Order: sequence, then structure tokens, then C-alpha cells
Amino acid sequence: MSSASEVRASPSPRAADAPRPIAIVDIGSNSVRLVIYENQSRNAATWQNEKSICAIGRDMVTSGRLHAEGCAAALEALARFRMIADGLKVDLREAAATAAARDASNGAEFIARAERAWGSPIRILAGEDEARIAAEGVVAGIPEASGLVADLGGGSLDMVTVKGGRTGDAWTLPFGPLRLMDQSKGDPDKARDIVDKGLKNISGLSSPALYAVGGIWRSFARVDMEEHHYPLHVLQHYTIPRGRALRLCKVLAGLSRESVRKIKVVSKRRAESLPYGAVVLERLLLASDIKDVVISAYGLREGLFYARLSPEERAKDPLLEFARDTNDRLARVPPHAREMFEWTQPLFEGESLELKRIREASANFSDIGWRRHPDNRAAGTFNQVLTAPFSGADHRARALIATSIFHRYSGDEDFVRELALAGLLDKDDERQAIRLGLAWRFAFSLSASAAEELGHYRLRLTPAKVVLEVPRKREAIASEPVQKRLGALAEAMDKRGEILVG
Repeated sequence: MSSASEVRASPSPRAADAPRPIAIVDIGSNSVRLVIYENQSRNAATWQNEKSICAIGRDMVTSGRLHAEGCAAALEALARFRMIADGLKVDLREAAATAAARDASNGAEFIARAERAWGSPIRILAGEDEARIAAEGVVAGIPEASGLVADLGGGSLDMVTVKGGRTGDAWTLPFGPLRLMDQSKGDPDKARDIVDKGLKNISGLSSPALYAVGGIWRSFARVDMEEHHYPLHVLQHYTIPRGRALRLCKVLAGLSRESVRKIKVVSKRRAESLPYGAVVLERLLLASDIKDVVISAYGLREGLFYARLSPEERAKDPLLEFARDTNDRLARVPPHAREMFEWTQPLFEGESLELKRIREASANFSDIGWRRHPDNRAAGTFNQVLTAPFSGADHRARALIATSIFHRYSGDEDFVRELALAGLLDKDDERQAIRLGLAWRFAFSLSASAAEELGHYRLRLTPAKVVLEVPRKREAIASEPVQKRLGALAEAMDKRGEILVG
């Protein structure tokens, strides 16, 4: 299923004043990553996202040096990344290296070779800087984040507190999975002792939520999703309750590499390090009163990107920016979404700020499926919105918005039952989604998405009715289809529909 972001134009020659794409490289202890963003805006789409598992930090505890084969693989990856950036004519580039390059005796030598391969300077981040940048990435995707950000790389655990969009205290501890398996000689109990000792003097572990960053913990989340048959395969903002996370940590920490390899949702290259990532998470949870583990797909790379945005761009709502941009690109008449959002306001007086935000996002998604085949319009657009690459919304909000779009095109309530059974939507959420969807269906039946058409009519709510007021000269609009859709909307709001002409 294609998402909204996939319809964006391919990179092409740009005017001198056109927004410039930017390439960001992250050289970690375990992997080397490249992300190319289309421009420097709050809703920049990703042109390219590449990863190479190189494990330059393997055996560093015993040798003090970066792993030779890993370095060779990393240099090869960087040379390829340079070719990709050159081919896409991306001249704005940024690169950063983390724990392994920072701590190894041959780190400076490797970075010099890496700069030649990449063709641009590479910044070696201090531990606290790494933690704060990763936290900025979390805030970029979850603006309301409040708790402890924990970025687990191959060589280190970087932690920083966040609240109100700001970072607080930061710590860097030397036990990423690659380093931990080297330090413990493959002994899980010894690994636990190492982590416990490192966490002993950390004073900022009292937190409502842990925002988990890094590929190891994303693999952990995939295992949890698979085990619980979770219906929404979106890692961003996936939440695991404390008790469930601890039980899974215990299981995974006790598995051999061969056993982990049999788990189909874990890549073979993560099999060796996942049990040690589970050890770190287990000890971190036991050393704290953290209630939930929240997966953040955004981390260091997104933090580097976010830091380059203007204060005005950073202040924008990522969900609404994505929704508005999608509407502008895919809707028949983009201004109609805003008109419809404002015209239906009388139906939703007293709504919370969060529900108003969800309603605005839903309005902007309401016409993006018009080109789809009618037989697939409802289900296809539902899936498109449900899995679209936006941030700034938890899974409940994502499911509510997508379900509202389903009901904008169809009245088949059984389709979304799986979401309800999984606990993503409660009965009130389901009612809200149905009301939103039927409001959009009714508005489109009046206007056919024509700009300024809704302004000819007035919609109001009484204690018993949803009333549509129609001017005498437009009474032909009050036809059977309009009456039917007004009736469906009114019923969803536990009222009766009425059309007043005059």
C-alpha cells in the first residue's frame, strides 16, 4: 500500500532559491546510517534511508581499537552513501560519530579515513551531546514527551531527561550490547552486574516513561508486537507496559544467538546483541519506577535534523503539518478541507484541544482517496492513513483518525473491529470516529468538494436535532442523498436530522 509520502516527486534540478535537501550520516558502534531529507522543514519527507550493520565497536573492550573488518565495511558504506548523495545532487551534508569512534585508540585514524570516503567533515560527539541530540529527535516526533530518553547504541547507553520540549540532566554509560557482551564474556549474570553497577549512582531514574531509542530496542518492540498480535505495525510511539516489558526482557536475555535467530521479526544481524539489549532494559526498569516503555523511531539523526530547523519550524505541529501537506498534494480542492473543518464546528462544540487537533487532521485526510477504485476506497485509504509516516500522534490518535476516514467512505463498522478488540479504541473513540467520518460524508454530499460551496448553508445543533439550513434558491440540494446522509450523521450523534428551507 502506498503512503502519502510516496507520491512526492523524485529529486530533480532545483532553482537557486529552492529548498535544499540535506544528507545526514550517523556512524555508530554497530551501524552506519544515511538519511536524506527533501528540505529543512517540519514535515520534510525522506528521499533515502540506508543502513549498513558494520559493528566497528566489536571487541573494543579487550582490544581498545575499532574492529578492522567493521571499519572496512563502514568505509565501504560511506563511499556508497557519498555516491548516492552525489547522484541526488545533495550538497548540504552533516555527519556524526558516536561512542566507538570517540573511545577507541584508533578512532581519530578511522574518522580521517571516513571523511575521505564520505567527502565531508565528520563530528565526533561527546557522550552528553549524543544523549541530548537523541533526545531532541524524540521531542521532534513526540513533542509532549516527559520522562527519560534512553538511546542504546552498540557501545553506550546515553540517557537524558525531557519535559516540556526541553532536555535536562544527561548521562553516558559504557555498556552498549557490543561492549557489554565483550565485558561479560557472554555471561548474562555478569552483564547484569555490570549494568547494575553503572546505574547505581544515577539519580534521575524516577520517570513516568522511558523513551527507548535505537535499533536494538526497536527489535525488542517487534518481538512484543508479534507475541501480542498487535494490529498496527508502526514502531513510532508503540508503548509497552512495565510488567510486560520486564517479562519479555527475562525471556530474551536467556536466549542464545541461535534461538534469537529463529525469531522471524529479528534480523540475523541483531540476533547476537538483542539479549544484551534486553539485559540493559531489564536492569534500567528495575532501578527505576518507570511505568511504560515508549518506542521512538526518532533519535540521533532526527535530532541532528531538528536542530537545524528554525524556532518557527520546530514549533509547528508535526501531525497537522503532515496532514495539511498531504491534503495539498492529494485532495481535489485543497481549500475545501479547511472550510469543512470550520463549517462543522457547531457539531463539536466543547471538544478538547486534542480532539480538535484530531478533527483537523482527519479533515485534511478526508479527500486523499478520491482517485482510488471505489471498491477499495474505504479500506485502502484507511490503511494509507493508519500507516502514514507522520509523527506527533500516539497509536490511539492514529487509529481514531484512520477509522474516521474509513467511515467517510463506508458505513461498514465491522472492518475496524480488530482495532477495537486490540484496545486501541474504546467505545467513545469509535463513536467519535464515526461522527467525524459521517460529518465529512455529509459535507461532501453538499459541496462535491467545491471551494466556498459550504458557505451557502448553515449547520447547527439543537438538543434533539442536527439542522441544515438551506436558502430557498438552493432548495434542490435537499435531495434524497443529502437527506439520507444528514439522517445518518444525526443518528450517530443521537439526534434527528432536519432540513429547513427558506
